[in-house]
Amino acid sequence: LQRSDLVIIAARPSMGKTAFVMNIAENAAIEDQQVVGVFSLEMSREALLMRLLCSQARVDAHKMRTGSLWQDDTKKVVRAMEQLAHAPIFIDDTPGISLSEMRAKARRLKQSQGRLDLIIVDYLQLMSGGGKRFENRTQEVSAISRGLKALAKELSVPVVALSQLSRAPESRSGDHRPQLADLRESGSIEQDADLVMFIFREEVYKQDDPELQGRAEIIISKQRNGPIGRVKMAFLKHCTRFESMAEGGIAGDE
Repeated sequence: LQRSDLVIIAARPSMGKTAFVMNIAENAAIEDQQVVGVFSLEMSREALLMRLLCSQARVDAHKMRTGSLWQDDTKKVVRAMEQLAHAPIFIDDTPGISLSEMRAKARRLKQSQGRLDLIIVDYLQLMSGGGKRFENRTQEVSAISRGLKALAKELSVPVVALSQLSRAPESRSGDHRPQLADLRESGSIEQDADLVMFIFREEVYKQDDPELQGRAEIIISKQRNGPIGRVKMAFLKHCTRFESMAEGGIAGDE
């Protein structure tokens, strides 16, 4: 990720948006010791930490919640807890946070930690315009996406923001993959973003097809300074984790 980039990750519900972005946070904070600020407007801090723990330990989230882990799994969880305890990841779960409040908190985080390497927003449409009057919600969302791009520039830090998509993919017959046009209802998000990625799991639409289970595609539809294309990934639903597939890689724009 480039500093001062606004990265938009969009998908229809149940595709794994939060899982994907928390995997990014996990890799940055645990593997690379990068300072990560997460603004979670939908899930509580506790719920996100539980997700991080299950993903890092690669244990079944349901078993974790019900306390029915095997002994081996318990050891993995303890190890993951130690790793998370030393990871510079900071989660703010203020619902409906405004841009100005987010900016103030991000500045404070950068000041207190000496640096800030990544900001994650889950998700953009749940933010508020902060008391300003807008003619409609589209204008408000446009102001928020412009503000997130400005924040990335001001703090020289990549901002990764999740976004909802319109229902258009559902109405297309045959291929339900998202397209940039599906973002256009969301104001100027497409113009403001340096990188736009879609998460697509065909199994959500074809649940009876065993061939599709655990398969995901990351579709890079816009990249200011690089190629567009598709990356095949594996989705481990039990521990909400995306991993690269052995045969993965950019398949090229089709």
